[in-house]
Amino acid sequence: MGEAPKSHLLDLLFLFLCFLCFLCSDGVAGQTPVFACDVASNPSLGSYGFCNTSYGTEQRVADLVKRLTLQEKVGFLVNKATAVSRLGIPSYEWWSEALHGVSYVGPGTHFSTLVPGATSFPQVILTAASFNTTLFEAIGKVVSTEARAMHNVGLAGLTYWSPNVNIFRDPRWGRGQETPGEDPLLASKYATGYVRGLQEADEPEKLKVAACCKHYTAYDVDNWKGIERYTFNAVVSKQDLDDTFQPPFKSCVIDGNVASVMCSYNQVNGVPTCADPDLLSGTIRGDWKLNGYIVSDCDSVNELYNRQHYTKTPEDAAAISILAGLDLNCGSFLRDHTLAAVQGGKLTEKDVEKAITNNFAVLMRLGFFDGDPRNLPYGGLGPKDVCTPANQELAREAARQGIVLLKNDNGCLPLVSSRIKSLAVIGPNANVTFTMIGNYEGTPCKYTTPLQGLAANVKTVYAAGCANVGCTGNSLQLDSAKAAAAAADFTVLVVGADQSIERESFDRVSLLLPGQQTSLITEVAKVAKGPVILVIMSGGPFDISFAKTNGNISSILWVGYPGEAGGAAIADVIFGYYNPSGRLPVTWYPQSFADSVPMTDMRMRSDPSTGYPGRTYRFYTGDTVYEFGDGLSYTDYTHHLVKAPQLVSIPLVEGHSCDSRQCKSVDLAGTGCNDLGFDVHLRVRNSGNRAGSHTVFLFSTPPAVHGAPRKHLVGFEKVFLGPKAVGQVVFKVDVCKDLSMVDELGNRKLALGSHVLHVGSLKHSLSLKV
Repeated sequence: MGEAPKSHLLDLLFLFLCFLCFLCSDGVAGQTPVFACDVASNPSLGSYGFCNTSYGTEQRVADLVKRLTLQEKVGFLVNKATAVSRLGIPSYEWWSEALHGVSYVGPGTHFSTLVPGATSFPQVILTAASFNTTLFEAIGKVVSTEARAMHNVGLAGLTYWSPNVNIFRDPRWGRGQETPGEDPLLASKYATGYVRGLQEADEPEKLKVAACCKHYTAYDVDNWKGIERYTFNAVVSKQDLDDTFQPPFKSCVIDGNVASVMCSYNQVNGVPTCADPDLLSGTIRGDWKLNGYIVSDCDSVNELYNRQHYTKTPEDAAAISILAGLDLNCGSFLRDHTLAAVQGGKLTEKDVEKAITNNFAVLMRLGFFDGDPRNLPYGGLGPKDVCTPANQELAREAARQGIVLLKNDNGCLPLVSSRIKSLAVIGPNANVTFTMIGNYEGTPCKYTTPLQGLAANVKTVYAAGCANVGCTGNSLQLDSAKAAAAAADFTVLVVGADQSIERESFDRVSLLLPGQQTSLITEVAKVAKGPVILVIMSGGPFDISFAKTNGNISSILWVGYPGEAGGAAIADVIFGYYNPSGRLPVTWYPQSFADSVPMTDMRMRSDPSTGYPGRTYRFYTGDTVYEFGDGLSYTDYTHHLVKAPQLVSIPLVEGHSCDSRQCKSVDLAGTGCNDLGFDVHLRVRNSGNRAGSHTVFLFSTPPAVHGAPRKHLVGFEKVFLGPKAVGQVVFKVDVCKDLSMVDELGNRKLALGSHVLHVGSLKHSLSLKV
């Protein structure tokens, strides 16, 4: 008895000491921001040109670079940049993440008692399912506001290595959850919108925070059957590279004016992307005119030397990367080997200066060299601006907009809460928190689980059904789940995946639901007293054909990883407070696809001679469970074509060979289509009695030349319509951009002949002629 109080006091003392250590740890508690040119504390710094805010960025950077020794210059080639105290420059950590909210992944950002969490939006794949470009940008603005607020109290950096704009080419990819989906146009629109939201600034050429589009390029194999991203060589045709993998990055740079692009681990056609001058200096900085820096994925320069054995010496690896156009190395490789590369004549000091000049220019645009950021634009932001009610409501709204209704037999949904005496809530994802936010996460403001969201509306009975999503034999708890469903008026089953099933460095090998989830669903549905609503929480698609055809399952929802407010958003949709409008941003394939198609086959187009079915809705010729763009509503919409041309004439340059012979296509360079466009006018009617948002897709099927896609997305617009209301949608079609294709040699061409435009079941033929 006498020892218990003493032990309790020791425990309290230990916790108090841990708390003190937490507060005193490097930057974690947060006090003052990290910045250079603190003229207020050291007036002598005002004599340096790089601290003079009246100078232009280029002049300031040049002044800074010339003051550095070679050793100091090398210190600015890595993410943990060296401090130069004699010039008033502190160490700066470049690596922060903000994929769908300010993240603790990466050493540049921390949470503390001062800012214990940040708004955690849905994982990107679900936000993309909203097909709402204004939402993409709105989320970016909130994230950058919270990032700046945390920077001002010393908890966050200014450079964020987000977003991930890779194409979700294969349904098994563990990181597909981080991407905007399989379509190049959707990925491009997402990339541009989110980047603009992150980087928005009050002044031209300034940055609120610096975004980074990754992972460049043809990167979508992490670890599949032992084949790892670090050594994978993506064999990609010029055609597939230019019309599938490159467009989101091109839009990032040209349309979004992104501050950075990250090269990936993999090789493309035998060359590591971070050592490929054609991809880096030639394309990103040359053709696309990047206004910023190129950074490596973390330790990728080390990997190209140590694991890919691409160079004979580490000095060669450092030199070849910098000469290719790499400016910043996430890792320590360039810090450790660049000096020796210069001394060995493999690299010049000017090459190093060129790289760090790009890095410093971004920091200048961010105001890092302008003194205390609390006295600058955004200086008034602080902890009060993080996790605001408005920000959290946007997270809930984003989840609502992305949720996809895939099945709704007999109008089972929405449920009417006043008519329900009890609701069975079952499944391994029914009461999860962390699962809802996916990867590259931060600490959320708070969580609302699916169970909590549903229980706020009706009386619920909860049964996990499985101890976890793995749902192995030992964890299956079928009896309690069946008993709950047999007694309830309605049953909601929440199943799917989490980071143990799909994540970075871990690809799936199966498209079936994990473990015995299928048995859990089928057995519960068999005995359920009332209708069963199946909710799939996942990043990637599953083969749920059994549920789609099961008459005992009335409704199916896909909810992605819906973020901190996911449970509330799911309940909003199920009880009809929100009319679902999400559409699938990826194709849902049958398991036979995974059984027969190697994940490592990068070909997009089908090959009938070998039975290869192709990939994504643009080229896939096989059966599907659900198609790209699928999604139901609680109301019905109809489309009517008001106006569209039937013929578009393409002017050719004088003497063009197509003047004298028949051509199936013409190279863009030989046409006058740059200023050629037309409008497609549509009338959209909500024929039901419930208001809702509706995504209108404009697809085009081009003539069958040059391995053309079966169809491709030309544009999408989201329109809100009240009951029985009619709205107008106008698509502005740029002939050069929207109706062209890439041929087998990587040249962009216009196919001549009949192009069929699709809007839902509506089709319109348009002829392109010279």
